[in-house]
Amino acid sequence: MKLENAKAQMRKGVLELCILSIIAEGEVYPSDIIIKLTDAQLLVKQGTLYPLLTRLKNAGLLSYTWKESTSGPPRKYFHITDDGTSFLNDLLDTWGQLVHAVSESTKNYQQQ
Repeated sequence: MKLENAKAQMRKGVLELCILSIIAEGEVYPSDIIIKLTDAQLLVKQGTLYPLLTRLKNAGLLSYTWKESTSGPPRKYFHITDDGTSFLNDLLDTWGQLVHAVSESTKNYQQQ
C-alpha cells in the first residue's frame, strides 16, 4: 500500500467526526466547514464535502435552513439534530478508545 493512499484512508475515517463536531458548534455554511478543516490541516474538496453533508442529512443527523445572501442566491446552512448530537457523542467515545488503543500499540516503537 502506498503512503499517500494510506493517508487518504485515515483522513476519510475521521472526516465525518470532524464535520459533525464543527457543525455542533453552531449553524454553519459549507465553505466555512472547508475553511475550518483546512485550518486544521485536513484538506477537503467541495466534491467530497457536499455528498457527505447530504448523506448525514438523509441519515437524520443534520438538517439545514435556507438564508438569504447579500452576494447571490440563498445559502444552505447546516445544523446538527438531536440524533446527530447522540451520534457525535458515540463517535467521540469510539475515537477516544481508538486513540488509546493506537497509543498503547505503538508506544514501544521508536522512529529510526
